[in-house]
Amino acid sequence: MGTRTYYEILGVSRDATLEEITSAKNALAKVYHPDANMHNDIDTTAYMQEILEAYRILSNPDKRKKYNQKLFGKQQRVFRTYTMTDAKEEDTNSPSFVTYWNAACKLNETIEKSIHLMEYKAKKKSLPQKIFRKIGKDTKEDTFRLRQLNQLSLQAIQYIATLKTAEIPMDYWNPDAMNWVLIRWGQKQNMDYLALFSRYDAFIEQNKSSTEKLRLKSHNRQFHHNLKKLLSYALEA
Repeated sequence: MGTRTYYEILGVSRDATLEEITSAKNALAKVYHPDANMHNDIDTTAYMQEILEAYRILSNPDKRKKYNQKLFGKQQRVFRTYTMTDAKEEDTNSPSFVTYWNAACKLNETIEKSIHLMEYKAKKKSLPQKIFRKIGKDTKEDTFRLRQLNQLSLQAIQYIATLKTAEIPMDYWNPDAMNWVLIRWGQKQNMDYLALFSRYDAFIEQNKSSTEKLRLKSHNRQFHHNLKKLLSYALEA
């Protein structure tokens, strides 16, 4: 792992809560579990072990405190493994790809949460108001759902900002692409993850059937459509 910290392995911030740490560990485990990658002839055992080790330390308050003191304390510089003359190694505080992967996962989860709210709003809009008054629906519920959509849209904007900072094109924000790159990046973390997305394109072209390619394109179009609808609620309250 070189200079990668446990926080970078899990893709969480130094101030992450136990819930966030656990969620990140569980999500990564689904992608990196060796059984999930055997059919691709990829051995992810080593990285899975690192994920579990990071979780073992960060999920334990006492061990995390000692780890933080060692990593962020006054003697932090002792543990740097790069030299000041190596310009490529100077920026060790830059986010790892896991951070961007997490942002994409959360963005997709946010969109999923918003879909049923938007569908409900669309159905209600298509029916006469008298019907809703008869079944006890009122403007308070409308306001509550609108606020929920507003909050979700603001969350989505934060995740989008993170992904744009990484210069990852929107077409790759889907789980299929992000998971594929995550696994390859985990094997050799000094690789340029943007170059891996080009390799992902080549992999899809060579290994997916026409039907599967159409399915991926359809999912991407639907993702863009749902995201655009969600963002329209960012200015509403």
